[in-house]
Amino acid sequence: MTKPLLICASLLLAMALAEQPSAPNPVAASMRDLPWGDLNFIQTTDSHGWHAGHLQEAQYSADWGDYISFAEQMRAKADEKGVDLLLVDCGDRIEGNGLYDGSDPKGEYTYDIVREQAIDVITTGNHELYQEDAAAREYNLTVPNFKDKYIASNLDYINPKTGKQIAMAQRYRKFTTKNQGLRVLAFGFLFDFTGNAKNTVVQPVEKTIQEKWFQEAIREDVDLFLVAGHVTLHGPEYKAIYKAIRSQNWDTPIQFFGGHSHIRDFAKYDSKAYALQSGRYMETIGWMSIDGIKGKGKKDEKEVEPRASMSFKRRYIDTNLFGYHYHTGLNETTFPTEHGKNVSTMIHKARKALKLDHSFGCAPKDLWLNRAPYPGTDSVFTWLENDVIPAVAVNKDRKDTPRLAITNTGAMRFDIFKGAFTKDTTYIISPFVSKFVYIQDVPYTSAKKLLPLLNSGGPVFASADIPVSHLAPPEQMSIRSDIITPVSPADTYAPPNAQAPLMSSTSKPDLVPGYTTKDDGGDDGDDTLHSPISFYRVPNCIQSAISFPTEGEPETVDLVFVDFIQPWVLAALQFTGQSYNASDVGVYMEETLTELLAGWIKANWKKDC
Repeated sequence: MTKPLLICASLLLAMALAEQPSAPNPVAASMRDLPWGDLNFIQTTDSHGWHAGHLQEAQYSADWGDYISFAEQMRAKADEKGVDLLLVDCGDRIEGNGLYDGSDPKGEYTYDIVREQAIDVITTGNHELYQEDAAAREYNLTVPNFKDKYIASNLDYINPKTGKQIAMAQRYRKFTTKNQGLRVLAFGFLFDFTGNAKNTVVQPVEKTIQEKWFQEAIREDVDLFLVAGHVTLHGPEYKAIYKAIRSQNWDTPIQFFGGHSHIRDFAKYDSKAYALQSGRYMETIGWMSIDGIKGKGKKDEKEVEPRASMSFKRRYIDTNLFGYHYHTGLNETTFPTEHGKNVSTMIHKARKALKLDHSFGCAPKDLWLNRAPYPGTDSVFTWLENDVIPAVAVNKDRKDTPRLAITNTGAMRFDIFKGAFTKDTTYIISPFVSKFVYIQDVPYTSAKKLLPLLNSGGPVFASADIPVSHLAPPEQMSIRSDIITPVSPADTYAPPNAQAPLMSSTSKPDLVPGYTTKDDGGDDGDDTLHSPISFYRVPNCIQSAISFPTEGEPETVDLVFVDFIQPWVLAALQFTGQSYNASDVGVYMEETLTELLAGWIKANWKKDC
């Protein structure tokens, strides 16, 4: 693949300023241009409430208002070029940031903020479905906010008034693009998710693609099939959809957009079928261009030309104003639109109302999710295991009882940066409503076998259809195995088709650390040149032994664990010969893990930053 010319944008643009007052200024960097085609896309996925941008990371400091300005300016450029630009969002817009999690009810401000973006195709993620109230808000707020742009091909909602199972939204959307007149048929899928709340029904993809409506849709004469969804690009769901479409349309271009595994990724299925996934947490805006579609519906096209010269190109855009200015050719004065500025103001007012900048304490150092080895002094999980969980996993009535306290590593979602630890930070690192539950007086000979089982996987979990990969952080899904083995401090990983560190002797000095992506398109996908970051595997679960005798082993222990991992714990206990079930599990503490973390910070990191 021919690499585009690298341009040092620091010579071309003045320093950009971030919209949120507390956000750091983005840093000048060497940039790659965006490739334009007849049809272009901007994708977001797994934003998880980060609509205020990253207030401690300059390279991701643009907010949702800046993104709106960017989209509006790029649509104007598309109109000037006579080409089309569509916006796609693939779900998991909630849970993971104080802007969503810090209000009661949750998302009090988020839904109004998100709706301001003119998204052309929007789908559901698994996080919209974990809790009944979140699923209800999705149906009652997000679906009507986006009307015919919302697509739910394999998701139903159970109406609380009638008890009837109905489609969450339309199953597909057929439309014609504005400038090129291209006929697009779009689907919106969710992976085969089974952890959804009881007021929703997720139908397996393999079953959905057999339904009459889908079979009729894939026989439509269109210029492009667009498949958006909260699905990993290399998973079985997209493989099945691709095969189904190809069985009826062997030559029609197909563009997939995915999500869920929190990585930058690009996949080639055949010469006219590609897929893009644009990372997580509003760190990345995905750019996709398709040139040479030459569809029958194209305006002023007298003869239909063959599609042999088609090209599919991608770019991963760091979400900061410096890059936005570069790609639009605008500056601090000309870039922001009134609409975008108004939304940035909405975000600022919401953060202020929620008091998200209120500081609980001061983190003494950086603690990393997977950018430092575990176990290790710079690991979030070592800190949790050694310092936090032993101090907070305490039931006053059983505080002297020996116990093993277990949490999955996926319960933690982000790094902790040295400096102010705010109300917002609490939700950023642990946004879930998980609580500690327990089983009393479990024989220690069985209890001590649980952690190795949870971290090694095996037939005990495969037979129960509960993959242990769901316990670890989503980024680790890119490792091509269902089983994550115990790791050593030196065990780095370079996920295939993900943001693998690229070690090169020609690496330019003074680059900002960041994603150096290698995918099916090569190693030129990132719009910004970064110095590489090493990533380390972490186990599925960690464990703290608390109130153990100074000598010897206890005969029995309280087995304490976060409620999310209960199915895995019960399956593992069965494997050790213990016949426990859900009726044996009780509430150990009423506080959520997030609340316990906040309490520990207040008590232990009191220093004023």
